[in-house]
Amino acid sequence: MIEAGISDRNRAVTKPSQAALEHLLAGRIAEAERASLKALRQRPGDTQALAVLGLAHNARGAYAEAAHVFRRLTGLEPGAVGHWVNLGTALRAAGSLDPAFAAYRRALELGERGADLFYNLGLLHLDRGEYAEAQRALADAVAAAPRDAELRYHFARSCYDCVLNDDARAALRDWSGLEGLNAELLTDIGTLLLQLGETVEAEAALRQALQRDPGSERVRLRLVQLAERTNRLEQARADLEALPPSSDAPPELREDRLLTEALIAQRSGLQERARDRYLALLQSAIRPQARQTALFPLAKAYDALGDTAAAFDTLRQAHEEQAAFIARSAARFAEPERDPLAIAGYGCDPADVEQWDAAQPDAAHSPIFIVAFPRSGTTLLEQMLDAHPLLRSMDEQPFLQNAIDRMESFGVRYPDQLGALTPPQLEQARGHYWSLVAAKVRLQPGQRLVDKNPLNLLRLPAIRRLFPRAHVILAIRHPCDVVLSCYMQHFRAPDFALLCRDLPTLARGYRRAFDFWYGQAQLLRPACLELRYESFVADFAAQARAVAEFLGLPWDEAMLDPGRHARARGFISTPSYSQVVQPVNTGAVDRWRRYAAYFGEALAELEPYLRRWNYAA
Repeated sequence: MIEAGISDRNRAVTKPSQAALEHLLAGRIAEAERASLKALRQRPGDTQALAVLGLAHNARGAYAEAAHVFRRLTGLEPGAVGHWVNLGTALRAAGSLDPAFAAYRRALELGERGADLFYNLGLLHLDRGEYAEAQRALADAVAAAPRDAELRYHFARSCYDCVLNDDARAALRDWSGLEGLNAELLTDIGTLLLQLGETVEAEAALRQALQRDPGSERVRLRLVQLAERTNRLEQARADLEALPPSSDAPPELREDRLLTEALIAQRSGLQERARDRYLALLQSAIRPQARQTALFPLAKAYDALGDTAAAFDTLRQAHEEQAAFIARSAARFAEPERDPLAIAGYGCDPADVEQWDAAQPDAAHSPIFIVAFPRSGTTLLEQMLDAHPLLRSMDEQPFLQNAIDRMESFGVRYPDQLGALTPPQLEQARGHYWSLVAAKVRLQPGQRLVDKNPLNLLRLPAIRRLFPRAHVILAIRHPCDVVLSCYMQHFRAPDFALLCRDLPTLARGYRRAFDFWYGQAQLLRPACLELRYESFVADFAAQARAVAEFLGLPWDEAMLDPGRHARARGFISTPSYSQVVQPVNTGAVDRWRRYAAYFGEALAELEPYLRRWNYAA
């Protein structure tokens, strides 16, 4: 196993310091220090004894002393790569990040390419807030030691921080067979799998961790978080209450405990308790991500308590924290010239569309697409449809974009050259889409797929070219409610998170998205049902029947209880996971009016769609 701290490559010592080495290997740190000092009194230039002394200093947390020893070693043996690696790691632990980087760079210059170096270099980049660089260094570490569990976890974590979720999942796909697994690593892996939505694997890892360390509060807390995230709220509440007090726990565990207590209180309707827990977390937060993680739900607690001024001010802070984190972790998304809605600037060529063959496949062999601007009630609609035995949905996936990428690989420009695609090429692109779907859900004979990804609103050309007879449901909600709801969410996707940074920017994005949709829909004429959220929740049964009729489905009473279906399903990937398990209600209608004073410029941007759909401003 690769050690997280000082490299062990200098353990081959000469006879005078043999006793010091034996103490070190046995974990007798104080004895190792005494023995190495004794050896150095006999031979002051004994580099082997110095190496043991540096390792012993590091093992007891005396990082500055360790760095002093290793710096002396680099002077005595400047060509010994291990001394530079050890020096860098001791300096990093002591908080001297720039000198640590210089030491690691020297090791690289000397030709070192071992897993130790790349691992510690990756951790140093994380300490410096250089997430992309950390991800690359940790990838090199994994390449050097591919079965090491600690390296693989940290690489997967760095991928997640850089919003490379598929890479993170791939890194953990065979987690149970990695080398060096212990309770702590299993807990870390389980936590990351939970964040990635892999709840079955997450629970397996956490249960293994609990078997190895039955008294671990950290593991038990993670299982509480898993139960909450999979909508087993009563179990989560009971298991949380059974945990011992966390006053003596490490700071990071206290942060996690406060966050979990606040979230469960919030879901239980105890908004004042939730608010107080979030505020306590903000006062003691030591991790940069902890602030944004607490600020977004704190704003919702203020909102539930009727304090709109505090809620809006907290949201401003939350978006500032998130933008700063994105600039550190995924800087490519924060570039000023980047357009998160660039796809909305490219439409079909009418002359090209005339070449499209619209014969195959038919609606029964096509997905049902749910599109919208996010926070328009699509998760409720998805759960209602998923409850029907002839339908099957999947968590929001980028599979339609993957199919676009496949079409472009044939040398055509999307979307204005799609008419040049041959039937075999279209079949390949469709096959690629269905192969990705098959990895997520297994459709039974006669079942149709529900593909709910709101921003496929911007991919209508792909829907119509690949699945010309597909049914599309366009979810519509009061534009001001949509914009406010998006502003209140903690979205992880950097492009969309930055689009949500303030109400005017969001409103402009909303208008651009629907300008694109209606412009393309006029040309492409999809089989589309517009479903208005306010009517949907006010007369749910009638609207559910209208949707079933549009899709040509036989009526099924299960569609009338989407909350029950969602609770049985467990994990739901969207921010609505806690709302969709509730009975259908109108509580979110016109929520924006309490925040009307903040809309100003945003309201003017939204005015064309307020008029189009006859919503009152």
